[in-house]
Amino acid sequence: MTNEILILAIDLGTSSMKVALITVGGKVIGWESEPLRLILTPDGGAEQSPTEWWEAFLSAAKRLVTKHPRAAGAIRAVCASTQGEGTVPVDRDGNALLNCILWMDMRGAAFLKKQLRGLVNVDGADIFKILRFVRLTGGMPSPTGKDPAAHMLFIRDAMPETYARTYKFLNVLDYINLRLTGEFVASFDSIATAWATDNRNPDAIRYDDSLIRILGIDRGKFPDLAPCTNVIGTLRREVAETLGLPMNVKVVAGAIDNSAAAIGSGAVEDYAPHLYIGTSSWMAAHVPFKKTDGASSLASIPCAVAGRYLLTALQATAGGNLTFLRDNILYHQDELLQEADVPDIFKILDQIAGRVPAGSNGVIYTPWIWGERAPVEDKTLRAGLYNLSLHNTREDILRAFLEGVAFNTRWLLSPVEKFIGKKVKSINIVGGGAQSDIWCRIFADVLNVEIRQVADPIYANARGAAWIAAVGLGEISFADVPRLTTIRKTHMPTRENQALYDERFAVFVQIYKQMKSVYRRLNAPV
Repeated sequence: MTNEILILAIDLGTSSMKVALITVGGKVIGWESEPLRLILTPDGGAEQSPTEWWEAFLSAAKRLVTKHPRAAGAIRAVCASTQGEGTVPVDRDGNALLNCILWMDMRGAAFLKKQLRGLVNVDGADIFKILRFVRLTGGMPSPTGKDPAAHMLFIRDAMPETYARTYKFLNVLDYINLRLTGEFVASFDSIATAWATDNRNPDAIRYDDSLIRILGIDRGKFPDLAPCTNVIGTLRREVAETLGLPMNVKVVAGAIDNSAAAIGSGAVEDYAPHLYIGTSSWMAAHVPFKKTDGASSLASIPCAVAGRYLLTALQATAGGNLTFLRDNILYHQDELLQEADVPDIFKILDQIAGRVPAGSNGVIYTPWIWGERAPVEDKTLRAGLYNLSLHNTREDILRAFLEGVAFNTRWLLSPVEKFIGKKVKSINIVGGGAQSDIWCRIFADVLNVEIRQVADPIYANARGAAWIAAVGLGEISFADVPRLTTIRKTHMPTRENQALYDERFAVFVQIYKQMKSVYRRLNAPV
């Protein structure tokens, strides 16, 4: 099928497991996916089954290799991009002891607050502990409880028997690599939000015993560390046999989704931003320095590119708002729609939203459906529709959902520009949401910047993983990535919409200021 070297790239998101065959040059030869369940627990948790991840990988990968049998012999490496900030406790044999505690899970917040409390506290954490975290790591554990630092404490204090049986705590990427190779290894970026590493030298990330003591987690429960481009082993014999691959296929450490998407977007040069629109979203840029902006919940942390850090401004839920709209409102399976087939409606949503004028006929949507991370970190925020009247239709609501995510992204833009010290004039956009021309145009108008729509944007994470593997194999350098990246379309801001969107954005921020105390009253833990 091809004489080119191929990478079997894994893209494990919250909604699905995706597997692709990708050339060193970035061409996608084939692609398969499997849907994944999201498990919301009665106590407010958000989980997924690691066993289901693995079964989904084997199923999708076997289909892919079967469809492209001549490609199997050209596969030189497997490399994964995965969702980040998840926690899987495993025993010595690599068996998952629990479901993965996901990036959305906030059950560890109270345990984290108790662990970090001291004599002089700021937002519930000892000031001296905060300063040490920031100095060494560039950030600190999220008080929302959404990252592994809190997840581990939740397991330690709420499930002590599981904690005692835990050999290693693994992030999502680390677990997949364990199943591929049998090695207990974390990448430089996957370990970052455990907040246990000294990140001051981006090429020599290492654990810091003082941070581990502050966290209160046994040192031995952390995995070994490796750069994202390191070959960490070869494919386990049983995996290679199951997939029909050669026994010498290498496994490269890979990266979590925001690091991989930064590569797959083509925005690898210093200060070049990309915008990822998936279930969650983020704006990110590589920078040559470690820096923290506590007021806006921004920090630059380790990434896949040697000698560099990645500034990431995370929006908790973006495309997830559309999934919610589809599954819980428009096509919710109840008496109103018994046994109805749920179509792939996102192209239809595009058509509908394109008929509605800028400003959604007055309707404003705030997309904080599962709290927010940046530019404000507040787990009590919730989504809302504002200014509905009898004149409005669901067409207006559909466009308002798209505009609401764009307004939230504009909210991130100012602190991002301040952080990097440069005005953003152009952004590469990737992820499933970047397939939408109308959404790309809305982003260009609302942000008032050039939006560069990367070709096949849904493959960005997988392509990023493939390029990380190609660098690890010595086939390319990261400096080659921009010329290998194809831009499908460039969207320029529409001048006539600027005044309207400026005014609506001001209202959007005002809604936050006036509603934050209401959301805290409604949603703060008792």
